[in-house]
Amino acid sequence: MDWMLFAIFLVTCGAAGATGAAFNPGAWYARLEKPWFTPPNWAFPVAWTSIYLLISFAGARVAVLDGSGYALAFWAAQAGFATLWTPIFFGLRQMKGAILVIVMLWISVLGCTALHWQLDVWAGLAFMPYLAWVTVAAALNIGIVRLNPDVKPLAIDKL
Repeated sequence: MDWMLFAIFLVTCGAAGATGAAFNPGAWYARLEKPWFTPPNWAFPVAWTSIYLLISFAGARVAVLDGSGYALAFWAAQAGFATLWTPIFFGLRQMKGAILVIVMLWISVLGCTALHWQLDVWAGLAFMPYLAWVTVAAALNIGIVRLNPDVKPLAIDKL
């Protein structure tokens, strides 16, 4: 594995993860009613750190392989959607709009998983926890919308 490629993918993940620090869930999120399967707060940074390490490993493994163009395009797409979801859900509190983003994230992670798997089994396996986590996150997003129907998004002029 090329360690420089791994570092580039990991820095990209760090940039995506920085939106979590910029748009902290805070008291607004704490007050929301959440589904019974909501993981404890400590699980989120543990899960994302593990996922970012795994998908950086996967990206570095396939980037050097012939025919990796689509796999890397899906890798870039998932990074974009992962970056976008946090400011939409936590920043703008557009919980319904965030569902569209997380569906696109799920599709891009599924694409990554399948295409990485075709190129390198270890890279495909590395995406499996991410696919599971995004599935849970999508269910959480939908569950929170259903349990909190009266929560309004932030007005743009309040930003």
